[in-house]
Amino acid sequence: MNSFEDLGVPQNLLNKLAAQGIDEPTPIQCKAIPKALDGRDILGLAQTGTGKTAAFVLPLLAQVLKIGGKREEKSVQSLILAPTRELAKQIDTTIKAFVEGSHLRVRLAIGGVSISGQIKRLSKGSDILVATPGRLIDLLERNAVRLDDTKFLVLDEADQMLDLGFIHSLRKIADLLPENRQTMLFSATMPKKMSELASSYLSDPIRVEAAPSGKVADKITQSIHFVSKQDKNKLLTDLLAHHKSELAIVFSRTKHGAEKLLKTIINSGCSAVSIHGNKSQAQRERALDSFRSGKNKVLVATDVAARGLDIPLVKHVYNFDLPNVAENYVHRIGRTARAGSDGCAIAFCSSEEISELRTIQKILGTSIPVASGKPWIDFDAEMRTRKNSKSRTKRRWNRKKFTDSSKKKNSFASPHKSHRGRSGKATLVA
Repeated sequence: MNSFEDLGVPQNLLNKLAAQGIDEPTPIQCKAIPKALDGRDILGLAQTGTGKTAAFVLPLLAQVLKIGGKREEKSVQSLILAPTRELAKQIDTTIKAFVEGSHLRVRLAIGGVSISGQIKRLSKGSDILVATPGRLIDLLERNAVRLDDTKFLVLDEADQMLDLGFIHSLRKIADLLPENRQTMLFSATMPKKMSELASSYLSDPIRVEAAPSGKVADKITQSIHFVSKQDKNKLLTDLLAHHKSELAIVFSRTKHGAEKLLKTIINSGCSAVSIHGNKSQAQRERALDSFRSGKNKVLVATDVAARGLDIPLVKHVYNFDLPNVAENYVHRIGRTARAGSDGCAIAFCSSEEISELRTIQKILGTSIPVASGKPWIDFDAEMRTRKNSKSRTKRRWNRKKFTDSSKKKNSFASPHKSHRGRSGKATLVA
């Protein structure tokens, strides 16, 4: 299948795709869309920047557009949950581009903005509600929405919802949903905790996988600088100075660190903005709009920007601080090399970040090429040492099993040795 028409996407949505210049489905879309159109629950795994959003939006819209009838007050026909405001807003924008001119009501419910306006808009019922779990719980507690008639549920970047501690909210929401529904769960990584969430939400799901968990896009060039903590600022500003005309995202581990970095970058002569949890929603939106338009070339961010942000012109991603959660490295660098473009992912590693680097490279299954500095650890040598150690342990264990087996066998043997003479008859030798 090499076209959306072959996948079963209806003509009205094909027209919208053509208007947006999208004519060829990605691997995850090829695998997920036909199964989703058949009504199956989907467990989708694909690396960032491969079109996961359209993989669930297109089959969802195809089915919702067929459903007529009057909407009941406060009802929600389709629910899409996302872990961050930025991702939820982006999904909302994507859907509205597809349903423009249709009868569908698409609503957005996220924190950081007035809840009263959201309550008013939701009162007339919604065909599709895109929400963050925390704000949805607030709305449910105020009796502003009903989920008893929800026919479709999508969990996007569900593993991050677990990392952000939304598991209790998700369980509350699950209890309010009807059992007879279609559910799609998508993520770029699939940690072990995901199995609990999948078993709670999905019924006999089809697993669709476009790339192994932890695999990054082929067009991302990775590199790492081994640098002391106090020298990171100078290295960053020197590197940024080499591509002042190109968009770059710099990831900091903390909100306070992001603000300090922002001042450092601006003082070096680069135009920059920041987003993190201490910023209001309006401030975050203004910063993203300024960065997306190219007015400011550098975006300093915490992991609120690690997922879902689709800004095709981002050329460079800097991991100024390595993330505490190794999977977030994959998501962070997935902000570049979008829609078939190439990009660079540059990481800084101080001596205090050895354990983070070790875990990241274990997930990647390879070492990141060294751009400068002396490695604090030799990952490849460490892997060889571990492999050899396991082999030695295995050999020792096999020898021990053989020795124990021999001892056990001999312990049951006769105290006399059996010997056969030339006649073939056995004689006992004392």
